Amino acid sequence: MGLFSLSCLLLPIFLSLSPALSTNSEGNALHALRTRLSDPNNVLQSWDPTLVNPCTWFHVTCDTNNHVIRLDLGNSNVSGTLGPELGQLKHLRYLELYMNGLVGKIPKELGNLKKLVSMDLYGNKLEGQIPKAFAKLKSLRFLRLNNNKLTGPIPKELTTLSNLKVLDVSNNALCGTIPVDGPFASFPMESFENNRLSGPELKGLVPYDFGC
Repeated sequence: MGLFSLSCLLLPIFLSLSPALSTNSEGNALHALRTRLSDPNNVLQSWDPTLVNPCTWFHVTCDTNNHVIRLDLGNSNVSGTLGPELGQLKHLRYLELYMNGLVGKIPKELGNLKKLVSMDLYGNKLEGQIPKAFAKLKSLRFLRLNNNKLTGPIPKELTTLSNLKVLDVSNNALCGTIPVDGPFASFPMESFENNRLSGPELKGLVPYDFGC
């Protein structure tokens, strides 16, 4: 059998395996999340890493190509940290982790989720700064980080998110001034209340990170 004929036989086999391999990497990323979390109510009990893909796991939604597009763990009484592995969920559109006991920093790798439409991390105990890498989330429409312990200025890079319709960073410990460009021109002041912010940015008059 010639090399060309052998290649023709092997190519369909490889192509048939590739979706499963891709999805399994998503399963590995989610299982890494599970190992970081305390789960007293066993909401993650179905997250079996030996399965071909995570599409049968509770709180996980996949598309017709078995890619993970939604993670729903809001108000699930889980606690722990978020890791860089979440950045491997390249097809994720909805990340719902609100009202839990999450601590530590928000991984900058979440900025790799280019298809993300909604990120809800509110009502946790997350610390550190809002990652500048979120500026890469060009499909993002909803970003709710309120009621955490976030510090530092609001990244000015977020003004480039032209699709962003809802932002809430209230009830944190953010400092500096509030951006006024791009979508920030239409966000209500309630989105920023109960921080250490100095008010809207005054270009040329005070530094952007004034008060930090």
